[in-house]
Amino acid sequence: MCTNEKEPMDELEQLEIELLLEALYRYYGVDFRNYVMPTIRRRVWNRIRTERLRTISGLQEKVLHDRQSFNRLANDFSINVTELFRDPSFFKAFRDKVVPQLKDYPRIRIWHAGCSTGEEAYSMAMLLHEEGLLEKTRIYATDMNESVIEEAKLGSFPLDRLASYSHNYAQSGGRKSIKEYVSVTSGRAEFRPFLGEKITFAQHNLAVDESFNEFHVIICRNVMIYFNSYLQNRVHELFYESLSPSGFLGLGHKESITFTSFTDCYKEMEANEKLYRKVK
Repeated sequence: MCTNEKEPMDELEQLEIELLLEALYRYYGVDFRNYVMPTIRRRVWNRIRTERLRTISGLQEKVLHDRQSFNRLANDFSINVTELFRDPSFFKAFRDKVVPQLKDYPRIRIWHAGCSTGEEAYSMAMLLHEEGLLEKTRIYATDMNESVIEEAKLGSFPLDRLASYSHNYAQSGGRKSIKEYVSVTSGRAEFRPFLGEKITFAQHNLAVDESFNEFHVIICRNVMIYFNSYLQNRVHELFYESLSPSGFLGLGHKESITFTSFTDCYKEMEANEKLYRKVK
C-alpha cells in the first residue's frame, strides 16, 4: 500500500499503524500508542519514503529486525524542538512570579520533562544563577530519546545560534551578557561547567515511566500537544503526584490543565504563560 498522508485515513491504514505502534511497544518498550494520530501518520509515511519502502507493514518488518531502522523511526516520533530561553516571556514570567516564592526554600528540585537537547534546562540554570538560587538547586532534565539526552550531556550548541539565543536571553530579563555563560571552542558554544554541575540528564518516558522524586517545580512545555487526551491525563496525574505541596507547574502556550481532572488542583499564576501553582 502506498498512499498520500493528506488523504483521509481508511480503516486498514489505521489498523496497520496501530499494529506498528503495538509492535514497537511490545518489542522495544517504547509507547507511542497514545500520540495524536495525524502526527504519527505523517512521520510514518515520511520514514517509509526515506527508507524506500512502500507499505506500513514493510516498515514494521524492517524496524523489528533492524535496530538502526527502529532508532531512526523513534527519532522521527520524538519531537526535538528547543532553544535557549525558548519563548522568552515564559522565563520572564517565571523570574517575576515564581522566583520570589522560591527564595525561602532551603533546597529546590526542578524537573524539565521532555528536555530534548537541554537548552531550556541550561536556561533555567542561568536564570537561577542570576537570582542567587542555583547553588541550592538540582535540575533534573529528562527525555524519552536517548540520543538527545547524550547530546544534552555534552553541554554545547552550534555557534551560529548564539545571536538568536542572546536575543532570547535579553528578552527573558537576563541581566548579563550571554557570553559570560559560554565559551567558544571549534565552532561551538560550550556552557560553563558550573551550569552543568547542577543538571542531571536522564532518560524518562512520560508514557510509561513513573515519578522518580518530589519536585518544587515541573516544566513540560510543548510536549503534550502531541498526546491524545488519555495520555495527557496520564501525564497530568504523574505531574500532580510528583509536585510538592504548593509546587509550580509550567506548560506550553498551547497546553492547559483546563478540561483535565486536575483543573481545580491548581491556581493560575500567569495565564498567558501557563504557569500554575498546586493548591490541593
